[in-house]
Amino acid sequence: MYLADRSAPAPGGAKTAADRGPVRAPAVASTVLALGTVSMITDISSEMVTAVLPLYLIAGLGLSPLGFGALDGVYNGVSALVQLTGGHLADRVRNHKLIAGIGYGLSALCKPLLLFAHSLGPISVILTLERTGKGLRTAPRDALISLSTPPELQGRAFGVHRAMDTTGALLGPLAAFLILSLTVDGYDAVFGVSACVAVLGVVVLMLFVPSGADTRPGPSGGAGAAAGTAGSAAVPGADRPAPVRLRDALGLLRLPRLRNLAVCAVLLGLTTVSDAFVYLLLQRRTGIGDQWFPLLPLGTAAVFLLLAVPAGALADRIGRRTVFLTGHALLLTGYGLLLWAPAWPALPFLVLALHGMFYAATDGVLPAAVAATVPGELRATGMALVGTGQALARFGCSLAFGAAWTLWGTGPALAAAAAGLLCCAAVAGFVLRPSAPRDTRPDPNPKPDPKPGPHPDPKPDPKSVRPPR
Repeated sequence: MYLADRSAPAPGGAKTAADRGPVRAPAVASTVLALGTVSMITDISSEMVTAVLPLYLIAGLGLSPLGFGALDGVYNGVSALVQLTGGHLADRVRNHKLIAGIGYGLSALCKPLLLFAHSLGPISVILTLERTGKGLRTAPRDALISLSTPPELQGRAFGVHRAMDTTGALLGPLAAFLILSLTVDGYDAVFGVSACVAVLGVVVLMLFVPSGADTRPGPSGGAGAAAGTAGSAAVPGADRPAPVRLRDALGLLRLPRLRNLAVCAVLLGLTTVSDAFVYLLLQRRTGIGDQWFPLLPLGTAAVFLLLAVPAGALADRIGRRTVFLTGHALLLTGYGLLLWAPAWPALPFLVLALHGMFYAATDGVLPAAVAATVPGELRATGMALVGTGQALARFGCSLAFGAAWTLWGTGPALAAAAAGLLCCAAVAGFVLRPSAPRDTRPDPNPKPDPKPGPHPDPKPDPKSVRPPR
């Protein structure tokens, strides 16, 4: 599937053929579509497990909700920290596909191991390894997307990828529901099918995603190999780029634009309440029955799926800063509805729509903005720096919001989060403001040029100066 771009200029210039007229390059690179397919298949596998895991651990193995919350927090924290390692390794070995493949493969290997784990200890180890695989693959995957896409189409590319990824997140729980309904030993059947689907994702990655061995920026900011070209590896004697050192990675923090993006992502992450809390607040606010609670994430995902690509294209057209901040304004509106709106029948739909629009306007737009600030040879490291900071900030927000809920109740806790989000969005709007363009207009009152000559301002000849009377 290729999406033809009829408005933006063709990347690298349109190729012409004498007999067929201009040839338009696809607006979304084949690498993006292949990685989107891999993510969709892998998300089907992961979400199948995620959908049944709380029930399996709490009802099946007797784990307390507090213990499950701690386990969930630990392995998500591991995933965020491992992103840094995955990003730096991908840039260091100059092969993003290799590191991403190791991450996908490690996650796939963990799925069948769940069939043999029947206590909390082994399950914790397996889930931590599975999250480690997710952390390893995230930054190299996003780097491959950005390096295969021209800078002016980054938002659209990430929107397409995130939409395909969300399709998997929608299909995974439905598949788990069907398996549990049709089989006797449902949990083992879900884990077994999930393992097979995960292996399929790795196979698609190996067969259809081009190698990222050469990540030097191409004419449009992409990497030669990521775009499917051979790069200098096919040219004997061509100069090889210097290996990426840890010092180079740390030097990224000296880039003002990247540093500003990282600071704003952390600030906004600190005030972004986790999805699970949003759904719990919505259920308490509207009185939705327990049987409908599992469908609430599907509402957010459906809106995100519909709007991810248009939001990315809009960000490419009018500016990523505007779309990114608008997404947080929509989230703030959702918080306001949860706090002060009357009990409308449409309230759940409005809140879920705003929640989905928030993700559509931010989830793919932020990495697109990061890609525009980081050189190609350090792209995965830059992605990992911002992604890890944002993930850890959201983890901290979840802990703080849970404590505030316990101490103050739901209303004051959400009001505090909304006030914090408003302040952080205002700071981000100021920090990320575009730099003032240079004034290239001609001067309406130009100063007259001095007369040409060897001595435009000669000193007076002392002999020609009359002495004062």
